Amino acid sequence: MSPKNPSFVLKSIKDVTFEERPVPKIQNPTDVLIRVNVTGICGSDASPFYPSPVHYWQHGRIGDFILEAPMVPGHESAGTVVEIGPKVTSLKPDDHVALEPGVSCRRCPFCKAGEYNLCIDMKFAATPPYDGTLAKYYVLPEDFCVKLPESVSLDEGALVEPLAVGVHVVRKAGVKPGDSVVVFGAGPVGLLCCGVAKAFGATKVIAVDIIDSRLEFAERYAATGTFNATHSKNPNVNAAQIIKLFDLEFGADVSIDASGAAPSINTCVHVLRTGGTFVQVGMGTTEIAFPILKLCAKEITLKGSFRYGPGDYKLAVELIASGKVMVKELITGRVKFEDAEKAFEQVLNGQGIKTLIDGPLD
Repeated sequence: MSPKNPSFVLKSIKDVTFEERPVPKIQNPTDVLIRVNVTGICGSDASPFYPSPVHYWQHGRIGDFILEAPMVPGHESAGTVVEIGPKVTSLKPDDHVALEPGVSCRRCPFCKAGEYNLCIDMKFAATPPYDGTLAKYYVLPEDFCVKLPESVSLDEGALVEPLAVGVHVVRKAGVKPGDSVVVFGAGPVGLLCCGVAKAFGATKVIAVDIIDSRLEFAERYAATGTFNATHSKNPNVNAAQIIKLFDLEFGADVSIDASGAAPSINTCVHVLRTGGTFVQVGMGTTEIAFPILKLCAKEITLKGSFRYGPGDYKLAVELIASGKVMVKELITGRVKFEDAEKAFEQVLNGQGIKTLIDGPLD
């Protein structure tokens, strides 16, 4: 093992560098030392719950999380086990793993209730003051490392993180065989929500966006139909068109917003049938005008979705391994570790869907 840990470091707004940092040590008997082989970069909307390294790079903060000291970005990673603590039983050196980047306290009421994604003392990679995974080595507890079967590549392993977000959303929505699902926003998370909904048995999966190229990809990827929301500025009109075009009778069973855009959020309410379910995952402005009367009159169930919880990472790996959800198609760019800033620039400029950064070489 190399005695050095080359790391990509965000020092301040638009100021990055490479540093040789100490190799992290196993502190607890159930810890695992991992060599990070590949990391995905997301350009998700600013949110204290879903850290975008690109946003920290451009603005130095997301909500109340402020970059006050140099930080290693990155949280969508897969790697190879290098060393294990003495009480690790499920992993061994050379195993390939997907890294779940948020380590919960295990003691708060939410952790004890099995909702560790709501932990009040979460230590999430690349969220100040915690370093992320854009380094050669990273340490995680055994139970936050999900072993990849031989059929799942390390590249696919890096996409387990955003897929787990989609799994959590679709589980929250309660999607079941025969359901109709409308997904607003055809970025990585929205596309993966489409893929998971289809894998869960939804027979109609409609992707909605304002960019034709995204919609064309969505239809090739997992959507059974697409709709360009520039059709009308009126959410009610767009909802009526979606219902008519895709023969949704009284409306969709489930709507999911992965855009964070106020018009999409409003259309989510209008497009649902009475008694339908609406899940919000996209992050936009802090407050929006909302059709509350429709929500009440139609007895809609409204849920927020926050990262991923128990079982979501493992199910994401199983969906990839079984071929029920394909993630390789989302990979549209790749750079070497020493060119990491180029990946940030590509995402900032809206190039492609998912860019990967290779881990440092020996």
